[in-house]
Amino acid sequence: MARNPGDSKGRLGGRRQAAVRLKTAKRRSASSQRWLERQLNDPFVAAARHEGYRSRAAYKLADIDERYRFLKPGARVVDLGAAPGGWSQVAAQRVRSVEGKGQVIAIDLLNMEPVAGVDFMQLDFMDPEAPDRLKALLREGQADVVLSDMAAQGTGHARTDHLRIIGLAEAAAEFALSVLAPGGTFVCKLFQGGTERELLDRLKRAFGGVKHVKPPASRSESAEVYLVATGFRGV
Repeated sequence: MARNPGDSKGRLGGRRQAAVRLKTAKRRSASSQRWLERQLNDPFVAAARHEGYRSRAAYKLADIDERYRFLKPGARVVDLGAAPGGWSQVAAQRVRSVEGKGQVIAIDLLNMEPVAGVDFMQLDFMDPEAPDRLKALLREGQADVVLSDMAAQGTGHARTDHLRIIGLAEAAAEFALSVLAPGGTFVCKLFQGGTERELLDRLKRAFGGVKHVKPPASRSESAEVYLVATGFRGV
């Protein structure tokens, strides 16, 4: 079972390891070479492997929750775009769904190996049936937290990729607004690009606070940020 990641920034900040350099393989492209070296030298990748988490992304959610404290014991959580399961693992630990106190429901287009305390549905969230099927699984038909780490498959065209991720974020927000209980929290991945103004304005009307957060586990060179909306007031 994975350990609770706790304060990822404080725990990993003092770790140092010798940089790994790989010999160039004939069948490996330069971009693949760089990606593999980055993975091997990433302390969050190493920590996830050591502590039993399925991805370094677990530390992103752990850090956000350390700041805002929304994954409380007994909370009902929906994890959109869950595979391979790092966020679901953290959520299940913190809401204590394994003990039957909280509830975690996860969905992804890809298959995901079972996670203790998590009900998983393999289905494209953009399928018109997905929102209602998720709601049917929730206790009392409501959630306390909606998480979205969804990302569209890249095309190599920055503008197109940005519009796709905004489309996913808007769909996740629409679902959150329809399912969250009063006081609920919505966390969603975005990529900075300047076209999310309408989404931000809508969330600011529905939530007590809306912030952009870049967790330590999010690579500095990435345009990835997370939108954290807390204190749901209703639509």
